Amino acid sequence: MRMNSFRPMLLRFAVAMCGFALIPVSSSAESAPLSASELASRLSVLQQDGTSYVRLRMEINGVAKEILQIQIKQRRAKGTSEVVYQVLFPKERKGESVLLRQIGDRPASGFVFTSPNTLRPIGDLKEPLFGSALSYADIVENFFAWDQQAILGAEDVDGVKCQILESKPGKGGHSIYGSVRSWIDPQRLVPLRIEKYSSSGQLLRRIDTTRVVADGENHVPANLSVRGPSAEGLTQINGSQIKHDVKYSDAEFTADGLKELTAPRGSPD
Repeated sequence: MRMNSFRPMLLRFAVAMCGFALIPVSSSAESAPLSASELASRLSVLQQDGTSYVRLRMEINGVAKEILQIQIKQRRAKGTSEVVYQVLFPKERKGESVLLRQIGDRPASGFVFTSPNTLRPIGDLKEPLFGSALSYADIVENFFAWDQQAILGAEDVDGVKCQILESKPGKGGHSIYGSVRSWIDPQRLVPLRIEKYSSSGQLLRRIDTTRVVADGENHVPANLSVRGPSAEGLTQINGSQIKHDVKYSDAEFTADGLKELTAPRGSPD
């Protein structure tokens, strides 16, 4: 297994995180512009990157400032996403954990664990992840796989001309969002901005890529800035490293598994 630069899940944030979608992307340019479905399909496939382990720093600027060190365990394949987020630092929050699972078009579900032994099901995917500007939905949804995809035009983001891709869940889809717009750098296939809207068109969340780094033949978003519904809510995410092709047991992606704060062998420091 090889160690790589941090590859966020956007979107995992999506998010992912992801999810929030945080994802690896290819730098190869195309001779002709991609259609909306082709662009979304490529991004969706890249998000379904198997098993991985991530360490990141999350700075939450809300009513008070808080800095968390978090580990992420992920299993992502076509039609299925399973993610576990666990707080490593500070000491008073160590062990707080979240499990989320989404299969196909079904609504996501999961659990929240807090020490010493409090476990509850997630009742609302709009709830904030560890009090951050990210919601639970942001770290598990893959909106590039939604039924409806459209190119709305082009716009500059930090001097880069981006294609604006709009994603909608489609009939029968389940999401807390009515639509998502992504500003994609077509040369590096990096999302430089993501805006998530309610079904009535209200902007609920904005995710900006603040640093892009080269990783071999890929370019990846390394740092993210997330603004939530609250005017005070700003979360900065600084990725460090990721390990791919990690071996996990099924038990690690269960409610009881949240009570164990373990990392795979050879995980990032």
